[in-house]
Amino acid sequence: MNADELWLSDLKVLDLSRLLPGPFCTLMLADMGADVLKIESTTGGDYARYYPPMAGEYGAFFAGINRNKRSMTLNLKEETGVYVLQKLVEEADILVESFRPGVMDRLCLGYETLSDINEGLIYCSISGYGQIGPMKGKAGHDLNYMARAGLLEQNGRHGESPVVPGFQLADIAGGALYAAVGILAALHKRERTGKGAHVDISMTDGALSFHLPMHSSLAAGQPQERGRGMLTGGLPCYNVYETKDGKYLSVGSLEPKFWMGFVQVIDAPEVAGEGMNAGEQGEETRAQVAEVLRQKTLEEWLSLFEEADVCVEPVRSPAEVLEDELFKAREMFFDIAGVHQTRTPLTPKDREHTAAPGLGEHTEEVLEGLGYGAEEVGAMKDEGVI
Repeated sequence: MNADELWLSDLKVLDLSRLLPGPFCTLMLADMGADVLKIESTTGGDYARYYPPMAGEYGAFFAGINRNKRSMTLNLKEETGVYVLQKLVEEADILVESFRPGVMDRLCLGYETLSDINEGLIYCSISGYGQIGPMKGKAGHDLNYMARAGLLEQNGRHGESPVVPGFQLADIAGGALYAAVGILAALHKRERTGKGAHVDISMTDGALSFHLPMHSSLAAGQPQERGRGMLTGGLPCYNVYETKDGKYLSVGSLEPKFWMGFVQVIDAPEVAGEGMNAGEQGEETRAQVAEVLRQKTLEEWLSLFEEADVCVEPVRSPAEVLEDELFKAREMFFDIAGVHQTRTPLTPKDREHTAAPGLGEHTEEVLEGLGYGAEEVGAMKDEGVI
């Protein structure tokens, strides 16, 4: 596929974010064709460059989340660095930043300042607790945001401690995905009005919006206990069970027709009417089902379930996922410069990818495009601007 055929090929993005939420947002934009220019500090750039495991000079995580982007170094504590960024803003469509609220304003790079330069600019700020509110300046990470939003309290078995999730829900879904949606919505608004917008993404707000158990509790007028909800492990028909070989099977047979089919396959008619049992009754039914499923290996069960329409899937490890026939058929994996990568779902399968950029790899190219000559670029290097 030619670059100009990609959906967002006409958009220019300035990415001042680092680590996970902002770069994941701009990864999606870059994969869909946007020209993403990563603005990095002159003192090492994005911290994620050096997170192990390493894939050559940089970390594998960094390589995966920063493909299809360019990089320039710029010291935003220097007046010239700020001026250069403001020049870039003149032609930019989108700016993404993840500093604590107030930092960009102090650098003379806040939304009000930059929107005066380019009234059509979509300016997206991703932070833990939002641009306004009593916690706007507080430090935090994904775990903290989920904890504050009440998600962490619901994650785990009844009667046991909350469990740290194995993925970054607030960072990715509450931050990166909402940021991408907000940016695209703001672009649609710009088509109608000609004016940009400030997209304020609070990862804690995002996490809160996914809190279905709390929404249910509010509607029912009663709190939901950890591990006792319909979708949080409280029902036998929606649970995870261990098999004979120590592996696990996920069962999502919520609807009666699926549960009856499941019961038929495992040959346990005694639990046919008990899939929706909750509380202590649910625990008893779950124990009965668990005892049955421990009689065969995972592969034996999968063979029996192969022709049944019952909503069960194996619990795969990351290593097993890499070899999974489903994802091979969907072409979800590919290599760039020897680094194994995962395709974002909206990326065309025939898109040509470029490897994550070296630190400041495109600095001189960008400055040349702004009209700076070799002598001026050399002076910037000497002064620590780039």
